[in-house]
Amino acid sequence: EVTTIDDDAFNNCSKLLWVTIPESVIEIKSGAFRACDSLTNVTIPESVRIIGDEAFCRCYSLTQIEVSASNVNYCSVDGVLFDKDKTVLIQYPAKKEDKTYSIPEGVTKINDYAFCHCSGLTSITIPEEVTEIGDFTFEGCSALTNITIPESVTEIGAYTFFDCSSLTNVTIPEGVTLIGYRSFEGCSSLTNI
Repeated sequence: EVTTIDDDAFNNCSKLLWVTIPESVIEIKSGAFRACDSLTNVTIPESVRIIGDEAFCRCYSLTQIEVSASNVNYCSVDGVLFDKDKTVLIQYPAKKEDKTYSIPEGVTKINDYAFCHCSGLTSITIPEEVTEIGDFTFEGCSALTNITIPESVTEIGAYTFFDCSSLTNVTIPEGVTLIGYRSFEGCSSLTNI
C-alpha cells in the first residue's frame, strides 16, 4: 500500500543491495536512495509518476535503471533514465561500464545531478538541442577529461563541474548568460577556459 518513498527515505543505506518498488508507488522523492553504495540496479514500475532530484545520486554501484515500458512519464535507454519524451536526461548510472557517452539527439535538458559521481566516464558529447545544464550535473566525474558545451547552451548551473579533477579544457559558448556558483571548483587539472 506504499504510494510514496519520501525524501531521503533510504539515504546512505550503504549495504542495501537491491530494492523492489511495488506497483502502488506513485512518487519517489528527492534523495530517496541517495548514497546507497551497494545498490546495483533499479526497476521503476508503471505506476511511478514523479521522481525527485538526486533520487539515485551517489549510488556508486548502480549499473542500470530500468523502467516499465507501460510507464507514461519515464523511460530507460540502455540503462539511462529519461523522461518519456526523451527530452530530459534524468540519471546516468554511476557504475555504468562505458568510458564515453553521447547524449541522444532530442535531449534539451540535463537534469541536476544527472552524471553525479560517474567516475568512469572520460568523455561526454552533448547534442546541440541542449539549452540548460543543471546544478551538480557532472559533480565528481573525476575521470572526465573532455566535454564540449554546444552553442545552444545558455545556462550552466551551480557546482556543475565540481571536483572534475581530470578536466583540462573548457570552451564556454557565446550564448551562455549564466555560470552558476562554484561551477568549476575542484577542477585541479583545468589549464584553459
